[in-house]
Amino acid sequence: MKTTKTLVAALALIVPMLASAQTSTPRIDARQDRQDARIDRGVQSGALTEKEAAKLDRGQTHVQNLETKAVADGTVTKKERARIEHAQDVQSQRIYREKHDRQHDFNHNGRTDRPARRH
Repeated sequence: MKTTKTLVAALALIVPMLASAQTSTPRIDARQDRQDARIDRGVQSGALTEKEAAKLDRGQTHVQNLETKAVADGTVTKKERARIEHAQDVQSQRIYREKHDRQHDFNHNGRTDRPARRH
């Protein structure tokens, strides 16, 4: 009986810590979602080729891994948060650059469409 009470007390302490660790970076999570959506919209519109999208997805995974490491101990320090946000800034610039580099796949066949030649 005493063991059960001890177990319940321990769970009462651990569960809130786990919940706070998962939600300690809502701003970072929201930005990750927005950047994923930008990549998806780029693929749908043809502004990103499949190869570019795959490269950008790997960058998003890198940022997610940084966040996972930072949250692992239950707290995200200012230094960790700054590092993650910097990685997100870099990733955002890459998304913009790839979407505006005049390489398109409008017909979604996996090949880069060439712009029409001027005569």
